Amino acid sequence: MAKPILILGATSGIGRATMEEALSRGLPVRAFARSAGDLAPAEGLEPWPGDATDAGDVGRALEGTRAVIQALGVTSGVAMLWRKVTLFSDSTRALLDEMPKAGVSRLVAVTGFGAGRCRSRMSAVERLGQDVVLGRPYADKNRQEAMITASALDWTIVRPVILTNSAPSDKTKVLRDPKSWRNGLVSRKDVARYCVDAVEKDLDIRGDVVLAR
Repeated sequence: MAKPILILGATSGIGRATMEEALSRGLPVRAFARSAGDLAPAEGLEPWPGDATDAGDVGRALEGTRAVIQALGVTSGVAMLWRKVTLFSDSTRALLDEMPKAGVSRLVAVTGFGAGRCRSRMSAVERLGQDVVLGRPYADKNRQEAMITASALDWTIVRPVILTNSAPSDKTKVLRDPKSWRNGLVSRKDVARYCVDAVEKDLDIRGDVVLAR
């Protein structure tokens, strides 16, 4: 039997869409989230409740898997304007510590447009808006990306632009050249499709991409 893909953040947003995409292809999935026990049973699905920032939980979840898709999110609200966010970097630290022990080297990490080196491709207005509303989450995404790119893993960093719940589109582009990076819209389902493709087809190893229509 094929080894499962471990998806962190599998119960909501991009993580849930990625879980559904992988299962639709007949791929086994280990769905990791605090609320994973609430997932409806499905063929190929292994719910795995746990804390993505806890190295013990992450280490146990990694056993016997083939790859990790890290698709975590934080709850939106006014508190993010002042409360420090460490979810992304804390989870990444646990992964970087535990993946080598489990013999898993493939990591596909979803961050966002404006994180890491693609910030330079934002307009001044976009940077201001992101700093005011999402400054703390994106500061942590920056830390996350720096940790990943300094690691020896076979990583891919995926930066979707503004997310929608629309149907997948054949117009979505994988922007690999930094000169082509731009803002826009993209469906969560298109992001999910790319993430699963990245694992299945070994796409963009040690590369960072932007996804946009």
